[in-house]
Amino acid sequence: MSQPISRPAPIRTDTSNAFANNTMRVRLPAIIDEVRALNPDYPGNIRDSLFELREALAAGAPIAGLDPEAAPDHAEWAAAIERQREIVGGEPSWHNAEWFFAETYAYRCLIEAVRWRETGRDPFLPKKLEELHSDALWNLLERAWRPLDSPEEELRRAVEFALWGNRIDLSYAPSNERGAEISADDLLVDDRDSLAAYLSQSRVSPTGFQGGDPVYIVADNAGSELAMDLVLAECLLRHVTPWVVICLKSHPTFVSDATPEDVWLLLDAMQTRGGTSATLAKRLRNRWSSGQLRFLPHPYWNSSHFLWAMPPDLERPLQQARMVIIKGDANYRRAVGDAIWPAHTPFADVLNYVDAPVLCLRTLKSDPVVGLPSAETAAALDRVDPTWRVNGKRGVIQFKPQTSKSQ
Repeated sequence: MSQPISRPAPIRTDTSNAFANNTMRVRLPAIIDEVRALNPDYPGNIRDSLFELREALAAGAPIAGLDPEAAPDHAEWAAAIERQREIVGGEPSWHNAEWFFAETYAYRCLIEAVRWRETGRDPFLPKKLEELHSDALWNLLERAWRPLDSPEEELRRAVEFALWGNRIDLSYAPSNERGAEISADDLLVDDRDSLAAYLSQSRVSPTGFQGGDPVYIVADNAGSELAMDLVLAECLLRHVTPWVVICLKSHPTFVSDATPEDVWLLLDAMQTRGGTSATLAKRLRNRWSSGQLRFLPHPYWNSSHFLWAMPPDLERPLQQARMVIIKGDANYRRAVGDAIWPAHTPFADVLNYVDAPVLCLRTLKSDPVVGLPSAETAAALDRVDPTWRVNGKRGVIQFKPQTSKSQ
């Protein structure tokens, strides 16, 4: 595995980054308020715990550890808090820690507050069900899943829908409200030609289990985006690879991030919907039954660790994958170290620690971005739209081929 290049320091939640600071002071407290409102039958102690977390986030209180008796992962998070103590030179608070740590840990604290491990009740389920009952999701699915005569064009279309489906993020209204309408002007990087060339050169038969490693899709949001990921998975299984693994969160987080429960909830809804959706659901269930399609959660995807710090049980298969598809903003932040790079830093250089080919499909909802065509690209965007990095309007399709072992 190649050594990563010199990396900028990760974004902090203090006033050095306005968006991160606003997330901790305003957006996350508002999300907790919504959880309380959408779950009015929570008992008093859970409602009180949620309110205490809300107030701590808004005020920038010191970050406390988890209860060792209630949280089997308390030691891992205690180590992460200790690391923040070293970084900030004292007690870390919600308003001075590294943002990726603070945000992932805030959601872990929310899950502890609602006692999810005891009940299995998803605090974000009411919002997820609202999306599943909307016509927008089903109209999008009808448009996205129509097999084409050309496998190449079918894959190009599936990749595009998988990208713009990432706008539908229940934790972030400015992006969610834009919907998944496709606009070529909003696509800042389009590496689909390079992707097609790689797949053509490395083609294996998708009809059997011999001759290729899996394609991994690191999922982001449930609902509309997950539906587009399933369309992409079926397209890959039809034309590219014998099997696909979809990597999922091990507990609810970031409001709409996908867990295994969300996959089966969506497949059930597709079956009930009938027509095209039911046909696709049946295919996907058959793929799962045969082992061609796997839905695998892992606590790492809920952690504060960056992508180069994967545990061995994840690192080995992903490094050897036919391809790794990284979906969404938070996973992009995990991949690039949640740092502000010069925006034209080559994507392949930043991701050179991953041996496998990597495809990133992401709409921009935070400041980190790499791989833009030139330094002038970012400067021009700054002039016409000062919030282009965070408003969910633009997207990137970025592809890195296999990393040379000699690098």
